[in-house]
Amino acid sequence: MEAIVLAAGRGSRLEPLTDDRPKGLVEVGGRPLLVDCLDQLLSVGVDRFVLVVGYEAGQIIDHFGEEHRGRPITYAHQSERDGVASALLAAEECVTDDEFLVMLGDNVFRANIGAVVGALRTEGTDGAVLVEEVAPSAASRYGVCQLDERGQIDSIVEKPDDPPSTLVATGLYAFTDGIFDACRRIESSDRGEYEISDAIDEYATEHDVEAVPLDGWRVDIGYPRDRNEANRRLVGDSPIPRERAGASESFD
Repeated sequence: MEAIVLAAGRGSRLEPLTDDRPKGLVEVGGRPLLVDCLDQLLSVGVDRFVLVVGYEAGQIIDHFGEEHRGRPITYAHQSERDGVASALLAAEECVTDDEFLVMLGDNVFRANIGAVVGALRTEGTDGAVLVEEVAPSAASRYGVCQLDERGQIDSIVEKPDDPPSTLVATGLYAFTDGIFDACRRIESSDRGEYEISDAIDEYATEHDVEAVPLDGWRVDIGYPRDRNEANRRLVGDSPIPRERAGASESFD
């Protein structure tokens, strides 16, 4: 199975940690954030990576080279950092599978990310989003999800001033290659970005996208305080056993 990891951002809110490095190389738990992301994906059977890079791309490429723990890495470049859907489109020509995972490379997960893979392999499901209940005060930081009566994604509103729910997308998704056409059909938002939430809304008009409740925890590394919180949680936490992650040797 293939995974696209989005790591093109500058991480300006993480300054001064990003004064001399891209966000993905800021350390959490004693190692770069992107190393943690790739290792979590390895635990659920991912065996090929596409890294979307932009800001200080050379540092990331120099760090990883052509592989991570024996699994090949292909690099895609997002020339204009104008949103997550745009970053996803930058990876299209590098993707060889018709089903794949997408992870935002600024999240630390210790959770059931393998359940997202399992959802995609369920007959009749064309995608999945790992979702989390958060405090009402925090919901406006994320893409806020609304579900239909079947528990499928009906819509996602990106960083709303008045969140319609407290169920948010965590930054881990599974799609078929139809997501690329959905990304091409959307327009830029009021923030001037091509939003992944708009692309999922478009995708969900023709595909069933399951909402997978998070079991465990994750931290979105937006600010230095978030890095501190991730470090605190990682103390005493062990790597996810393959059984808990939902991995399967049959994934290919």
